[in-house]
Amino acid sequence: MALSNESTVSEFVLLGLSNSWGLQLLFFAIFTVVYVISVLGNVMTIVIIISDSHLNSPMYFFLGNLSFIDICQSNFATPKMLVDFFAEHKTISFAGCMTQIFLLHSFVGSEMMLLVAMGYDRFIAICKPLYYDVIMNHRLCIIFVSVSWAVGVLHSVSHLAFTVDLPFCGPKEVDSFFCDLPLVIKLACIDTYKMEILTLVNSGLISLSCFLALMISYAIILITVRHQSFKALSTLTAHFTVVILFFGPCIYFYIWPFSRLSVDKYLSVFYTICTPLLNPIIYSLRNDDIKSALWKLRNRHVNSWKK
Repeated sequence: MALSNESTVSEFVLLGLSNSWGLQLLFFAIFTVVYVISVLGNVMTIVIIISDSHLNSPMYFFLGNLSFIDICQSNFATPKMLVDFFAEHKTISFAGCMTQIFLLHSFVGSEMMLLVAMGYDRFIAICKPLYYDVIMNHRLCIIFVSVSWAVGVLHSVSHLAFTVDLPFCGPKEVDSFFCDLPLVIKLACIDTYKMEILTLVNSGLISLSCFLALMISYAIILITVRHQSFKALSTLTAHFTVVILFFGPCIYFYIWPFSRLSVDKYLSVFYTICTPLLNPIIYSLRNDDIKSALWKLRNRHVNSWKK
């Protein structure tokens, strides 16, 4: 995919979150802690799931893949943002900007579809438990994960195919700490109304349709389990919490993507940096099977060191 010859902008300037040196140091300290915990927490989740044979089930297979996506999402922009806190001029190359857009939409699109797959898994487990092993076989799980990645990549490519050929001739300031698609499109030298509609249809509809599909499935599950086990209801609550916290900002940003407020870039922090932390906190730390597997893994290593 070649870059347009009409583009005279070779780099963009990222305005970041604040011009205050004190605030930048505070943000650096906070986001470094969040970043490290997010990455280590998701790596730990994957290691636990792989190392414990008792977690060889579709739910944990999806959870491991969700952790992998969250690790990727933690690294697409956060390391550069942390470095930029100490840079006087926060710039990013044109190619780097397009890469950030591609990676963000690939990971977010994949995670949306994976959450739908996890919702379907819980629907079958709770509403059709006798058929669970037959329906949720390994082949179907592989198909779900493959489709999730395919949808994420296609979703991202459909954006980039039009964005990369837009003529950018200045201004080149992006009012955020990463290349956010709507903010970059607004910098083009032509009328971007059609691009705005495309972004609305593409990102807005995929966010809203996945969210509604999950809400419908959760409503059916709630009706099914309202007089049943507390464990099933607790598991569903964890899924529902992640869905609300993940889809909320997505729908907010991309249902009306080109009407931005000055505080929206701070909401972007939650959307891009804090979201990967949801998985290890909500799914893993509240899950008895994960905690039991972690305890066994710890004891195994302690015993090996003693020997």
